[in-house]
Amino acid sequence: MAPQGSTQNQGPPWAPFVWALGGIPEKNVDIPITAVFLFLFIVGAAIHMTIFQLNRRRRHKFLPNALLFGFCMARIATCVLRIASISLPTDAQLAIAASIFVAAGVLIIFIINLIFAQRIIRSLHPMLGWHIIPSYIVRVLYVLIGLTLAVVITATVQSFYTLRPRTRTIDRGLQLYGSTFLCIVSFLPIPFTIGALVLPRKGPHEKFGQGRLRTKVLALLTGSTLVCLGAAYRCGTSWKQPVPRTQPMPAYFHKAAFYIFNFAVEILTVYLYAIIRVDLRFWIPNGAKGPGSYEAQRLSEKQDVELGGQKQNEEEGMMSQDSAAKVESEEKLGDRKVKRQRSKEEEQAVIDRLGGPPKKTEV
Repeated sequence: MAPQGSTQNQGPPWAPFVWALGGIPEKNVDIPITAVFLFLFIVGAAIHMTIFQLNRRRRHKFLPNALLFGFCMARIATCVLRIASISLPTDAQLAIAASIFVAAGVLIIFIINLIFAQRIIRSLHPMLGWHIIPSYIVRVLYVLIGLTLAVVITATVQSFYTLRPRTRTIDRGLQLYGSTFLCIVSFLPIPFTIGALVLPRKGPHEKFGQGRLRTKVLALLTGSTLVCLGAAYRCGTSWKQPVPRTQPMPAYFHKAAFYIFNFAVEILTVYLYAIIRVDLRFWIPNGAKGPGSYEAQRLSEKQDVELGGQKQNEEEGMMSQDSAAKVESEEKLGDRKVKRQRSKEEEQAVIDRLGGPPKKTEV
């Protein structure tokens, strides 16, 4: 997690003494590549926010779209900071901020995958998925993710403001813990989902969202595998023996590895979740709580929709009846007017035959 664009200086923050993933950034190479990913994340943010707003207008609540929008915004800030740090290689603080954003942003996708895995477990095994112990384990896991992020950021920043060997060793240990823990978290949705499929069920699963269960499982396993691949590569390279910058950079720190196992796997996951419409497939009814709530709430809302349709049809029928009655009354009124007109014409014809209306006599 060392800043890659800083150079040696006379005081803190100190430049890194060992190679990091991606090596030393180069303007003519790293800026164009980062700009492309910046554009892709802007498009991803626009897509997920549009889906979220359209769903909100029709009262279809699905927060993971808002979380994916937040992730894209974090990655936009990461790309902007990275371009700025490459353009200003002497600004070590910019480089530190860029490296922290690179490591921290992906946590949002980890949490989204855990949420999807939990919904699949509750669908296949309601009694287990809604049990208080697994629910509390997931909540504790969310808290540990936040605390781990704080520890990693603190250790990363401190490592560039000290030259004490003992302090730097402690900071490296904390960074290794953070990368290992986050790698495990990124992997958890895969065994959770596979275990839920393999574990025998007592009956049919509770349906939620739209589409087949196999499509949901395949989408989650694909997204989890992509982000886990990136986390595992970053974790594995961080556990390697540090190589001083006085020696040639190892091949596993190549620029291609940096962009593939950071931005590429993430943008693929963002677009995958937008294309397969996770907002429809992984949606659960509002207020779902406890075994059977997915199916009960879904049927209840379906009945509400059907009743709403019947009510609308009844209203339309009443309106059509009112319209027919109105037309009939207008026709009757028209017939009366025609009869009156005919009566007047007949009277006028009689008067004309008699020589005109009788004249008034003067007294």
